[in-house]
Amino acid sequence: MDKSLLGEFQLDWRLAGKSPATASTYVQWLEHLLTQHQEPTLVDVKQWIASTPSVSFRRKRGQAVRAFGTWAEHNNYEIFTWWKLVPLAKERQRPQTTATELDYKKAVCAASTLRDKALVEVLWSCGLRRSEIARLDVLDVNFSEGFIVVRTSKTGKPRITPLGPSARNALRKHIGKRSEGSLFEMSTNAIRLCLMRLGAPSAHAWRRGWAVHALRNGVSETSVRAVAGWSSGAMVARYTRALSGELAVQEFQRSWS
Repeated sequence: MDKSLLGEFQLDWRLAGKSPATASTYVQWLEHLLTQHQEPTLVDVKQWIASTPSVSFRRKRGQAVRAFGTWAEHNNYEIFTWWKLVPLAKERQRPQTTATELDYKKAVCAASTLRDKALVEVLWSCGLRRSEIARLDVLDVNFSEGFIVVRTSKTGKPRITPLGPSARNALRKHIGKRSEGSLFEMSTNAIRLCLMRLGAPSAHAWRRGWAVHALRNGVSETSVRAVAGWSSGAMVARYTRALSGELAVQEFQRSWS
């Protein structure tokens, strides 16, 4: 197989507005496959998938082949024509840690500096990823209209995320008279260590907690998806699966009232 097709696949994936990180991961797996089989057959691919003991890796390998096969079929390339037969390993869904309002209150109390308090407030108010927080600049905060501009996200697309009154106030105190520069002056690892020091959940747990809290308080799934930077409702469903019954009851009660 012509490996240059992998570059074309990656480019088309990004042009379609999909996550560049996902495309890069898929290409890495496909390159690994092609180092073992220049013209892989379905049997070769199944053996390659089965060769790793990790269920997660087996699933990712299958997803990479399927994604490339779908793209090849769409572009009329006679390769990986059997992609629909590639199995996807099933991962057992484990309960995921989700930050709660109690976690938020405890973290705010434990924070001893203006920076740490502002970090906690932004995590609870905005649902940002660690990498997104680390890249924020003072100029990305719009106090008058109450939002933060996320210029570089996982999908490669910029977006805005609302900034609650408490977070806005904490950021004003943290920024002080600064008019430019890094907002928190923290790396992703520094953020992780800060949360550990505060005895708080991980940044991703805050992201889940933010989504759950928003849905509980009547924010639409469409708005949650837009602010979080998710292209589909799959991530919303994944984060809030355990709350689906509770949210449904609340929605019906609102409709009756």
